[in-house]
Amino acid sequence: MRKQERAALILQRLQERYPETPVPLDHSDAFTLLVAVLLSAQCTDKKVNEVTPALFAAGPDPAAMAALSEAEILHHIRQLGLARTKAAHVRRLSQLLLERHGGVVPASFKALEDLPGVGHKTASVVMAQAFGVPAFPVDTHIHRLAQRWGLSSGESVSRTETDLKRLFPREAWNRLHLQIIFYGREHCTARGCDGTVCPLCRELYPKRRRPVLWRRP
Repeated sequence: MRKQERAALILQRLQERYPETPVPLDHSDAFTLLVAVLLSAQCTDKKVNEVTPALFAAGPDPAAMAALSEAEILHHIRQLGLARTKAAHVRRLSQLLLERHGGVVPASFKALEDLPGVGHKTASVVMAQAFGVPAFPVDTHIHRLAQRWGLSSGESVSRTETDLKRLFPREAWNRLHLQIIFYGREHCTARGCDGTVCPLCRELYPKRRRPVLWRRP
């Protein structure tokens, strides 16, 4: 099976399995999504969803969040990894949203990536899910599965993103990146599948017997 044929099969199977693709991080608008994605670095979505209700009650918008001290923000997110750094980033980006963008989250990759704590993946999630702009955020699940499924070499996250954008239709990107994440969490985990176990790995490579070594991003 050629790479393009594998991509078409993956797209079909994931659409069959996950016709609905809710964003795993609880949020109510572009600002709360931005903060939630920033907080999710090196942390599970489940844990983020546990702490954000109280945080967003205290700081539901950039003005309210900027008015909080770092200590107050830290109090709400202390359970998360890198909590002190994240607290500083959340407060400062809230201030910059007020100073640079009138308190509105900008629908621009560059403007988002200029904010503290906001990398390309975070910006891509916000652009895709808050503004509907086609993007393909690559997290560890997508990076791992793209390699296992023979869609990318796994040499870097940026290479994986480029390869997936070439293989899949632009109109599918925003839905597909979530579908791959859902599948990776449910069926093709880092420990539960080595490229020979889950349904899609077996269908894509029915004769594969050796495990696929995963290159971490």
